[in-house]
Amino acid sequence: MPNHKGAVPRQILADMLGSQIKGANAEHLQPSSLDLTLSSTMFRMPGTVQPDSSETIEELVNEVGAERHNLANSLERDVVYLARLNEKVSLSRGVYGYSNPKSTTGRLDVHARLLVDRMPRFDKVPEGHSGKLWALIVPRSFPIRVHSGSPLTQLRLFTGDTRLSELELQIEFEKGKLLYTSHGERLSYSDLEITDQDGSIILTADLTSNPVGWECTSPSEPLDLGRQHFYNAEQFFRPVRCDGGYLHLKKGRFYILSTAEFVRVPPHLACEMRPMDDRAGEFRVHYAGFIDPGWGYGKEGKGKGRPLTLEVRPHEDMIVRLRQPIAKIRFERMLVEPDTHYDAGSPNYGIQSGPRLAKQFKTT
Repeated sequence: MPNHKGAVPRQILADMLGSQIKGANAEHLQPSSLDLTLSSTMFRMPGTVQPDSSETIEELVNEVGAERHNLANSLERDVVYLARLNEKVSLSRGVYGYSNPKSTTGRLDVHARLLVDRMPRFDKVPEGHSGKLWALIVPRSFPIRVHSGSPLTQLRLFTGDTRLSELELQIEFEKGKLLYTSHGERLSYSDLEITDQDGSIILTADLTSNPVGWECTSPSEPLDLGRQHFYNAEQFFRPVRCDGGYLHLKKGRFYILSTAEFVRVPPHLACEMRPMDDRAGEFRVHYAGFIDPGWGYGKEGKGKGRPLTLEVRPHEDMIVRLRQPIAKIRFERMLVEPDTHYDAGSPNYGIQSGPRLAKQFKTT
């Protein structure tokens, strides 16, 4: 690998298949991540749990008395499941990983978090780790059906701290054209009204689209993740519109919203949504938080960004107003540019303006 720090791109991930990454298929490679797929081995767990620093996942399963789950049956709402993934890793020294739910997983309000042996943290693969990968899965709003080979999470690998400093962010803003309005007007670093001065960007909610979002109705019927463009939105969601310029969100409900700002990720960068702290309010704003290089970049670099989908669950009744902070992103360096980027292909969410439901739904 090149002798500097950064997120590992698709072509280097491809070179790692069969050696540092086993059981993976090249068709599951993305510009800077690898889709992780379910095996047929799944357990119904008594609750959310992590291994201690000396415990394997198999030992954990036996310790808590987990029950085998047949994939022919639906995954019930608010029940915890543990699935072994088809992929394994044997990382070299200096290489570590993090996992995020895929965008579709987040839009369906499914919590999917990575677990590995002897790591009492979710979504982290420590430097030089060798072993199996597991996913802890909790459908939050409705039952789901999954299949062996279903991709719910994605793995990203790194060779050092890839995060941009505040000064580096300012430089990239001017060089990389990172943010636009919905009308195609470029936003500069000085246009940021609110900042945490930590290399991140604060985004606001789109309150102009019609509808401005979708609220999950929590039906009892299961949604099959293997069916694309199959369901009507109204089977699982209802449209949300502004009331007098305000958006009212109810405690404990799940919403799909969109950012007002259009985000553009140049191929030499990747981007991740970060948790908002409690100074912004008591809410969770994302489950799937990774944005590939090339998002909103356009096939030839002429793109003017694309809004980000927000998966929001308030912990108290909320009123969202114009220009109110609701999301936070942070850019990170790539080790080298990927040999292909997000907009170069035909991505599921390549055409997106306003709130967009998961790919299992017919276009709304």
